[in-house]
Amino acid sequence: MFRQLVLALAVTAATGCALPAQGRDLVTLGVVDRDSGQTLPEYPWHGQHWVPGVPGHRYAVRLTNTTGERVLVVLSVDGVNAVSGQTAAASQAGYVLGPWESTDIAGWRKSLDDVAQFVFTDLQDSYAARTGRPANVGVVGIAVFREKPQPPVYSAPYPMPAPPLAAREQASDSMAKSAAPASAGRAMSEARAQPQRIGTGHGAREWSPIGQTTFERASSRPAQVSQLRYEDADALVAMGVIPPRIPTYAGSTPQAFPGGFVPDPPRW
Repeated sequence: MFRQLVLALAVTAATGCALPAQGRDLVTLGVVDRDSGQTLPEYPWHGQHWVPGVPGHRYAVRLTNTTGERVLVVLSVDGVNAVSGQTAAASQAGYVLGPWESTDIAGWRKSLDDVAQFVFTDLQDSYAARTGRPANVGVVGIAVFREKPQPPVYSAPYPMPAPPLAAREQASDSMAKSAAPASAGRAMSEARAQPQRIGTGHGAREWSPIGQTTFERASSRPAQVSQLRYEDADALVAMGVIPPRIPTYAGSTPQAFPGGFVPDPPRW
């Protein structure tokens, strides 16, 4: 009953050879700095995981399906659906990943052909803030759904009737009521104590073609909800998420008595 037209990524799948370990996430979530080429390190802090963003740098959200089945991933950036631009909810459209597929989502979906790049920027210049929704700036999240197993197809002498309209409407209502686990909401509230400095801007257009497919969810509630918080490095140091930087010196540490006698000063 949870049939929905969703986007399907037109990219090459990254294959794996081992089954996911029991209890492992269906989809792993990471952030890649596209200007440095580095996957941003994650720092656990107060039940959340943080990554340091560099203002002005472009980034991509890396999604990896760790299963041998298709999954639907609804992607939220700063509380905004990265496909539709709606205030994010788990019931909305998302990306379909094939078995073992891995891909980088590099921006806000503008059409089936292009995106507007994700870029770390000042909070007031973020897409969410500019559209009047600054409350959830600083978080990247995913809601993952398993696909409903399809029954065997048998030939029938007469066409099968379409499901009644009421049933379709009821399914739509059920999807709208799905919500993330309460633990995710509590974690987001704890992190709001520190004012957010950076957000995700609506960057330059970039070619990023995809296709479309149908996907029937196994349930109205996501099988997995994950999120990463991000902030600039200086703010994360001030918050205690990242250890303070230790200054380095070109040579050995200073010595009070290095030895020798007093030389003549330079000539004027």
